[in-house]
Amino acid sequence: MLLAVDAGNTNVVFALFDGATIKARWRIATDPRRTGDEYAVWLMQLLAIEGFERSAITRIIFGSVVPRANHNLTVLAQKYFGIEPMIAGEGKAAWDFEIDVEQPHTLGADRALNCIAAHATVGGDMIVVDFGTATKFEAVDYTGAYKGGIIAPGINLSLDALVGNTAKLPRIAIRAPDTSSVIGRNTEDQMLIGVFWGYVAMMEGLIARMKAEIGRPVTVVATGGLAILFDEKTDIFDRVDADLTIRGLQLLADRTGQR
Repeated sequence: MLLAVDAGNTNVVFALFDGATIKARWRIATDPRRTGDEYAVWLMQLLAIEGFERSAITRIIFGSVVPRANHNLTVLAQKYFGIEPMIAGEGKAAWDFEIDVEQPHTLGADRALNCIAAHATVGGDMIVVDFGTATKFEAVDYTGAYKGGIIAPGINLSLDALVGNTAKLPRIAIRAPDTSSVIGRNTEDQMLIGVFWGYVAMMEGLIARMKAEIGRPVTVVATGGLAILFDEKTDIFDRVDADLTIRGLQLLADRTGQR
């Protein structure tokens, strides 16, 4: 079985694959100080709870946008599984698609993995939207080449900035407003309308501009924790796939031919 690990800025997601099927997934808050031993204690308990033997894991791959976490994840793989991990974007797991931008080496692992998975599962010209700590918009052409994109503050970052830099505004949870009106009658509703519908307007505007620049029919694919929430209130997404990034890790691992 393959253990795929997606180390993001907010969470580290572990997924256990049997072939192309996800058998289990777990997440833990990202902390670059977390040691390989700490990961092992947490992961071994979850494997046991779900009835998986440690020996069933024969391959490990991880993709990371947190450089300080790489060493500790490598220690986890080597010390507790006796496996030399594949690292997305490096060595045998190097990117196998064209990165047609000015600084190809700066493309984050999560963004590259989304491109791989979207091209493999959808195909054609695409815009891939990933709701993470930052919200990323990727332009992927019909050959699978990465043509560029957009990075915007994630909605939670925007809300944190709003609350953190004002004296009286309360902290609120991100959700769809209860009313279709965009004129709020109290402070919390006004904040929610501004953040939620403001974010929808930003996405719709940016995607419309990207489509016009691409100039060909485009499929819009969304992933990340908030994709489903926004999908309920806008029709800009053609497909929502919460497992896109982790699926990219599985596809990349399989392409190495390592078993």
